[in-house]
Amino acid sequence: MNSPARIPDWLLERIALGELPPDELAAARARLEQEPGGLERLAALEADSRATLERLSPERVAREVDTRFRRGAQARQAPARSPWLTSAMGLVPVLAALALFVIAQPDSNPGGAPGSPGTETTGPVAGLEPEPTRSKGLTPRLEVHRQRAQADELLAEGASAVAGDVVQLAYVAAGQTHGVILSVDGRGSVTVHAPEHGAQAATLSPSGTHRLSGAYELDDAPRFERFFLVTSDHPFAVEPVLEAARVLAASPEAHTASLFLPEGLTQVSFTLQK
Repeated sequence: MNSPARIPDWLLERIALGELPPDELAAARARLEQEPGGLERLAALEADSRATLERLSPERVAREVDTRFRRGAQARQAPARSPWLTSAMGLVPVLAALALFVIAQPDSNPGGAPGSPGTETTGPVAGLEPEPTRSKGLTPRLEVHRQRAQADELLAEGASAVAGDVVQLAYVAAGQTHGVILSVDGRGSVTVHAPEHGAQAATLSPSGTHRLSGAYELDDAPRFERFFLVTSDHPFAVEPVLEAARVLAASPEAHTASLFLPEGLTQVSFTLQK
């Protein structure tokens, strides 16, 4: 009598996470029980997941989750998928579970002391030393504040703006230590906001919200003004990012497309409609 076919690793991971419809999950577990050593494989996978959580810092898990999901999204857009890539995609649910574990952990500084995540500070882009507290968000983000006579206005993504508006940019690095902030507009122009000088990315404060030291007056470029925050956890050169921005600014998709960046760099954008 032939032994039952071995359950593939990707299906084993879905069983461990319970990410199957109830009837499919019951059938898969039944198959696993018939497989010689099947339940031992499941127990080993669960033990390995627990050990991974104990071994890795929350920041590293968060970065790995973000990287795997980005790669998974690119793979789903490809016209064909090789067998090894399909197998690698099976790791995404496990990493998603690790991300949920990270999010669920209590804040290590609930008192809201200065420098804690979510506390806004004002200062130059490279003005503060790295802090030991971790960021609450999984990815960096940009904030755009419009200066008014009475008080600043925090703008939402896609907000309307006009020539002459004065805006100030702020960043949340979410654990990243180096970054470039620039903008492209509807006329095809590219403006670097940080670093102010030099060929290397600015040093970022990895936690909290930090405003750039200067404000920026919008000109009469039509349609949009789009800001980018490009980050990494290691130093990198400004020029490849600037060249990617020039290419994007000259394309018809400058309003919506992403920068084509070297591996290891992440990006977020914020668009104002004009």
